[in-house]
Amino acid sequence: MNTKETKKLAGKGQVFTSVWDALSDTTAEAENMKVRSALMMSIRSYINAQNLIQAEAAKVCQITQPRMNDLLNGKISKFSLDALINIAVAAGLRVDVTVREPEPA
Repeated sequence: MNTKETKKLAGKGQVFTSVWDALSDTTAEAENMKVRSALMMSIRSYINAQNLIQAEAAKVCQITQPRMNDLLNGKISKFSLDALINIAVAAGLRVDVTVREPEPA
């Protein structure tokens, strides 16, 4: 969904539970973005809690420093779910997936 379409939707008073719901073309895409975003935030929180500089964090996560920079700066389009899971596991984190019923309308 482009910015113009998003503005049209916002102008019609639609309310979204997540920015990803508003920006994604499909429910599947929105869910994928939500999970990727949560993984990125968790990895960033862990790195911050460990007081690691980017070069150290990259080494711990087994990625390059420029790739770590992309992660820390939230460049979500540069990371697949698989890549983020691999980065989290390399850092020593555990990843769990929860699947639940949709919320009632």
